[in-house]
Amino acid sequence: MSQLLHLGTSFVPSSSTALRRNPISSPAIHISGNKRTAIQAKIREIFMPALSSTMTEGKIVSWVKSEGDKLSKGESVVVVESDKADMDVETFYDGYLAAIMVEEGGVASVGSAIALLAETEDEIADARSRANSSPSSSSPSPAAAPEKAVEAPEQAAPVKAAATVTAAKMASSTHPASEGGKRIVVSPYAKKLAKELNVDLGNVVGSGPMGRIVAKDVEAAAAAGVSFAAEDPKPSPSSAPVKVPASTGVELGTVVPFTTMQSAVSRNMVDSLAVPTFRVGYTITTDALDALYKKIKSKGVTMTALLAKATALALVKHPVVNSSCRDGKSFTYNSSINIAVAVAIDGGLITPVLQDADKVDIYSLSRKWKELVDKARAKQLQPHEYNTGTFTLSNLGMFGVDRFDAILPPGTGAIMAVGASEPTVVATKDGLIGMKSQMQVNVTADHRVIYGADLASFLQTLAKIIEDPKDLTF
Repeated sequence: MSQLLHLGTSFVPSSSTALRRNPISSPAIHISGNKRTAIQAKIREIFMPALSSTMTEGKIVSWVKSEGDKLSKGESVVVVESDKADMDVETFYDGYLAAIMVEEGGVASVGSAIALLAETEDEIADARSRANSSPSSSSPSPAAAPEKAVEAPEQAAPVKAAATVTAAKMASSTHPASEGGKRIVVSPYAKKLAKELNVDLGNVVGSGPMGRIVAKDVEAAAAAGVSFAAEDPKPSPSSAPVKVPASTGVELGTVVPFTTMQSAVSRNMVDSLAVPTFRVGYTITTDALDALYKKIKSKGVTMTALLAKATALALVKHPVVNSSCRDGKSFTYNSSINIAVAVAIDGGLITPVLQDADKVDIYSLSRKWKELVDKARAKQLQPHEYNTGTFTLSNLGMFGVDRFDAILPPGTGAIMAVGASEPTVVATKDGLIGMKSQMQVNVTADHRVIYGADLASFLQTLAKIIEDPKDLTF
């Protein structure tokens, strides 16, 4: 994880100590263009942290604290959207949040100031005047400007009408970041506020990225009277939910800028073009694997975990397929077998990693996978949970896709595309015609390190493991 290059940094992500800087007693200098602004030691700049090695800018999802709030060391202050996930950022100092320089929805480059922290209440006024006189280091999110323009007329309307509109939205919408209403994505401060205001988060529609519920959503819900009810009242014709026609939510003909995650995916895909790759396909019979899955599915085992485990065991015997070349001059035999699995989420793609998949039992691996998927869809993965893969799986079989090619992620040696398992008419060993379930897998590999014979041998081993999967449950 990259370290900040500015002095006086006072905020770090909760999962890392790499960004922490010791407090300084001399004045810090913040450079913006050709101007230099002296910041007294008692007023510290809060910088946009680097939350991953590929992050160049971050978006403010929500401020957990407000201007003037007293802060204690270790408290969550702001939620930042990086190129891969949303992360709570904690303060490394005691003090007061004097001035917010980048509002919610704003974007700031890594290392630029997003707020000012005053050591005492006496410095708050001075800090705010400095913030007002300093040029802004952020750019507003393209989606944030139209949102404010829409909100202005609603605020001018009577409170009662606004509450009715809000309630209608909540009654007719499914939370975009929940799975059937079972899991709700909410910022820490919004969760605390909901408890204080007695607001049922299950009925709140989030306005943050990926449908995340932020503080203003809870406050709007409280004003609309969305609270926990002691008992469900009987519905009356006048209170029946308004049916809204289904809509894709896409305005045709519009130009939509990339999200932070889409920008990261775009950069990685372009970088992958510099790697010379080739592809090898193989047909694998899955009858035995399907039977094993049916047998242990009730114990929480997933097919993804089974495929990851089988792949990891095959890689143990073919370490070159688990290797990687980063500089074009040498390659590394990776010491761990970490299986990254592509997961499509709203607004992008991410690859949660099952670490040491060859050593972890299938039941623990399945539990870990479910945990990673939940965190991925909530954009709560930590960097080590998505950037440590040594081999990648991409599975479109659940959509009925029988075969496809996957693009090699930069920094890895190979990726395997898995198609659907389909009943297939085949010739048996005794010359008769039979029916077997078979799937197609295609491996894309870095030809600087891995050759055709390497992949062919690896796929033969993988087929043997899948067609006789007794080792998968050990």
